Amino acid sequence: MKVLVTGAAGFIGSHLCERLLQFDETEVIGIDGFINPSLKQTKERNLTRLLAHPRFRFHQVDLREANLQSILDGVQVVYHLAAMPGVRTSWGTDFQAYVDHNISATQILLEAIRNFPLKKFIYISTSSVYGEKVGKVAEDSIPTPLSPYGVSKLTAEYLCKVYQASYGIPIVILRYFTLFGPRQRSDMAFHRFINAILHRKPLRIYGDGKQTRDFTFIRDCVEGTVAALHADGVIGETINIGGKERASILEVITILEDLLNQKATLDFSDRLNGDPKDTWADISKAQTLLNYNPLSSLKSGLEEQIHDIRYN
Repeated sequence: MKVLVTGAAGFIGSHLCERLLQFDETEVIGIDGFINPSLKQTKERNLTRLLAHPRFRFHQVDLREANLQSILDGVQVVYHLAAMPGVRTSWGTDFQAYVDHNISATQILLEAIRNFPLKKFIYISTSSVYGEKVGKVAEDSIPTPLSPYGVSKLTAEYLCKVYQASYGIPIVILRYFTLFGPRQRSDMAFHRFINAILHRKPLRIYGDGKQTRDFTFIRDCVEGTVAALHADGVIGETINIGGKERASILEVITILEDLLNQKATLDFSDRLNGDPKDTWADISKAQTLLNYNPLSSLKSGLEEQIHDIRYN
């Protein structure tokens, strides 16, 4: 089977490509535009093992400029992860980049694939589309995003749905909840926290630190994502991918202090616009359709991320 993964050099994409290549008959084609120059070194590191694999081919190109007709030749499944991430940076004039890379690029890709006989087009979305909710959030909850980033990802979901309705593209939508683990981007919370404690620097907390998240370890997320490739009865479905346990930001910092044997110096600042107080995934649909069962505890996952930051 030939699988295309967009955003292949990213935190999630590189892990996904490596997992897919563990299936002997699978060939993986990766695309990544390296759209953020500051992440160039990180992405090159993420690709190191992949580029040495005989069943992996890589195209460093912006999706909007790629020769997709050539790249898609023979592809049976597409995982579309490529996107401009981040809630904080999606406001103001920076939003144009989110329009370009999250909305326009998705529409261009959908246009390109509608004439190919795909088995599945798996679009990777985010819990940010839900906004502020109380309790566990199921997939039929009305999306009310709080940030321009969330709006851009929800817009791309709707694009997928209209292309499915009009052209029969076999869409599956996965909504991820707060991923962490090795290779996490340096601007993401856990990476920042670990670096700050290791280097005895103040640790910036937005808000009071009591906000909770449904933290999902990267390996669990990838297993659920790969399961969507093989699962029957998922075309047209939207499925939450959440974690094993929830915690507040302050609880995470306490775990990190214990693991690193070092007290953190906390620097509190205003809560960010677009940042929900709590997230909590109802994963019953993923359990039923994907046999999804997250296994990694928050502490064990943080241990792996600390090791990655220290030694890579």
